Amino acid sequence: MIPLRLKIETDVVDPYVVRLRSFEGLSEDRSDVGSLDAALESASAENADFTGAMGKLRVFGVDPSEVNGDVIFVVPWRGTAHRLIRANSRHNTLLITERCDQLCVMCSQPPKERHVDMFPFFETAVLLSPENSTIGISGGEPTLFKSELFEFLERTMLARRDIDFHVLTNAQHFDHNDLAKLCRLDLTRILWGIPVYASDRDIHDRIVAKPGAFDQVRKSLSLLCEAGAKIELRTVLMKPNAPKLFDLAKFVTTALPFVNKWAIMQLENIGYGRQKWNSLFYDSSVGFDVVGKTLDFAISRGIETKLYNFPLCTVPPEYRMFAPSTISDWKRAYVSDCADCGLRNECGGFFEWHPKAHGYGRFGVA
Repeated sequence: MIPLRLKIETDVVDPYVVRLRSFEGLSEDRSDVGSLDAALESASAENADFTGAMGKLRVFGVDPSEVNGDVIFVVPWRGTAHRLIRANSRHNTLLITERCDQLCVMCSQPPKERHVDMFPFFETAVLLSPENSTIGISGGEPTLFKSELFEFLERTMLARRDIDFHVLTNAQHFDHNDLAKLCRLDLTRILWGIPVYASDRDIHDRIVAKPGAFDQVRKSLSLLCEAGAKIELRTVLMKPNAPKLFDLAKFVTTALPFVNKWAIMQLENIGYGRQKWNSLFYDSSVGFDVVGKTLDFAISRGIETKLYNFPLCTVPPEYRMFAPSTISDWKRAYVSDCADCGLRNECGGFFEWHPKAHGYGRFGVA
């Protein structure tokens, strides 16, 4: 698994954001090094030394060429640095908060009470990001800090007109007072990822453990539609909602035809999902009929529908075109049976923490 946390030493006291510049394999002209850059001075097998306006920084256990252009958040008193933006990755997500007002039964990152305002550091990280990046915004629930989020998006999007955002939110906190704020943003550059788990409000509300959540998400979806926002519906496939997946497809195509995309997602074995794996995991490899029927219907009604986190061999060949590689590179893994698979280069594989006994009844069948 690609490390996102690095061991460091620095002569700086306060935390800061900096972009690493190794210049390995690049021109030796360093005239474009900015005040928020740290340039490589020397390297050994154990560590690499960088120097910038913020001071000296020693990074352990990583080849300098692997972090060239990366934007990191340095926490001196912990002796660590977090790779906020990896220059060579398509998957960079900023964790806005660990607080959340829902307790979804399969939550991969159970909420915590504590919150540290990182918006100033994240803003700097975005400004230092590579050109034409797409940056994820996640939590917890980012819109618990809605005013700060809107201000962050407005400032960074004005400063970096080449950057797009993918914001994951439970859509429980939008109201009509937000309409003007939303319209000040370039909504063509933001995709709002919003979970809807069932067309039956009772099933949805039980999954998210919040009465009234379904009704609120419908109101928020209408508001975002009114603002002209781009919307990606996200549905985690589980035993509690799989039998009603086709009903959800009918609901999406009739009540929510304005959405830009619908992502049907396999379960992640971490957090609450790991604790309740046996009662939640739906083996789509042997129960694909409900998924295929749903895909056929939604696509026939003009809804772009995709399968996220589905190993390709668990999907019938005629549906594999709808199952892109979606697991972030830093947490992607393959099991031993994948070694000689001809689909491996196209397949997203598994989450690093997926059980070794993967649970798919139909696996490795071309």
